[in-house]
Amino acid sequence: MQRIDNQYYIQGIRVEDIAQQFGTPLYVYDADHILGQINRFRQGFSTVNLQIKYACKALTNINIMKLMLSQGVGLDTVSLSEMRMGLEVGFAPQDIVFTPNCVGIEELIEAADLGVRINIENLSNLEKFAQHYGSQIPVCIRLNPHIATQNNADKVDWWHNQSKFGISLDQMKDVKAIAQQYSLPINGIHIHSSSVIMTPEVFLKGAETVFEIALGFENLEFIDFGGGIKVNVGDGKEVIDIVELGQQLDPVFQAFCQKYGRTLELWFEPGRFLVGNAGTLLTECKVRKRNGGTEFVGVDSGLNHLIRPMMYDAYHEIVNVSNPEGAPQKYTVVGNICEIDNLGKDRQLPEVREGDIIALKSAGAYGYSMASTYNSRFRPAEVLVINGEARLIRKRDTYEDFMRNQIDVTLENSITQ
Repeated sequence: MQRIDNQYYIQGIRVEDIAQQFGTPLYVYDADHILGQINRFRQGFSTVNLQIKYACKALTNINIMKLMLSQGVGLDTVSLSEMRMGLEVGFAPQDIVFTPNCVGIEELIEAADLGVRINIENLSNLEKFAQHYGSQIPVCIRLNPHIATQNNADKVDWWHNQSKFGISLDQMKDVKAIAQQYSLPINGIHIHSSSVIMTPEVFLKGAETVFEIALGFENLEFIDFGGGIKVNVGDGKEVIDIVELGQQLDPVFQAFCQKYGRTLELWFEPGRFLVGNAGTLLTECKVRKRNGGTEFVGVDSGLNHLIRPMMYDAYHEIVNVSNPEGAPQKYTVVGNICEIDNLGKDRQLPEVREGDIIALKSAGAYGYSMASTYNSRFRPAEVLVINGEARLIRKRDTYEDFMRNQIDVTLENSITQ
C-alpha cells in the first residue's frame, strides 16, 4: 500500500475504491510485492543452487500458491490438506516438502505414497517410516541443533533446545542407527531459521554448527534452513537483511560443499518474508468512544480476523486511509469481539471519524490463515491485486457457511426432566 499525495493506492488502484467494491473487513494482497520479495531472495543467494519452498501455512490460498508456482517456487506444507491443495494447483510432488509436527505415521505414509518429499522431526516416526519403506524412500530429518538465538522470544524461539521442534542433537546416534538398521536414505538436513535471528553473524554461527552435523551423513542432496525470516513491519526493530545474509552465507556454503565432496542444494522455506508485507487488512471505523482517558476506535474486525496482536503482541502499522491529513490524535484501535480485543494501543493517527477506512498493514502472513468464526462472525473476503486489477480470490463467509456442518437433532426424548 502506497501513499501518493492524500490517497492510498495498491498498484494504482485507490484503496478506498477496493474497500467500496468488496466491502470490509477485507484482506488485500499485492502480487507485485510478493514477486519483489522472491526476486530479493534470489538476489541474495545468487551463486548457489537455491531452492525456495513457500511456507504456505502463512497464507493458504490457492491463488497465492499459483503465483508461487508461476515463479518456480516450491511448496512447504505442514498438513495433508496443504499438500493436497499444492498438488491440485499443479505443483509436482517432488517440489513439495511435507513437514508436519507431532502427527501419526499414517500422515507421513499418505504423503510419501503421493510422492512428495518427507521431512521427519522425531525418532518415533523416523523408525516407523524406516520399518515401512526401508530403502525405498529417502527422508529429510528436522534437527534441533541447540543453538541459542539472539532474542529470548519464548513463543517463537525455534533454535532453542527446549523447543518441541526437531530431533535433538543428543539423538544423532539414534538417527544414524535407525538409518543403518533399515538402510533408510537420509537426503536432507533441516532446521528452522527463526524470526528472532536478526543478523547474518548469528545466523552464520548457527549454520556452521549445522554444516558440522551434515558432514556425518553421506547421501545428502540439500541443506534446508527453513523459514521464519522476519520482515520490517515499521516497529523500529532490527530485521535480518536477506541480501546481505545471502552474500555472506553463499561462500560459506560453497566451502562446506567442497569439504563434503559435492554440490548440494540450499533450501529456504520463507512464508512471512514473501507475503507478510504484501497483505493489508481493510476495516471500517464503526464506533468512536471515550472511556476514562482512552479514545477508542472500534472497527468491524478483531482478533477473530487478526489474532497476532493479542496472541504474540505483534505490531501492525495502522493507517487512516480516509483522512490522512487529519489532525493527529492518540487512539486505541479495538475490534468488535466480546473479549479484550486490541489491534493497536495508543497509536498516533490522523483524526478518525466513524465510516473511515482503517488499514492494518503487514497482515499478509498468519492473518486470514489464523482467522476464525469466533462470536459467529464471518471471516473476511480476500482480494489479490495483480496486473493492476483487484480480483476476488475468496468469498466472505455467509450464515449458510456457519450452518453447513451442523446437524439439527431431535432432543425431546434425550432431555432428562
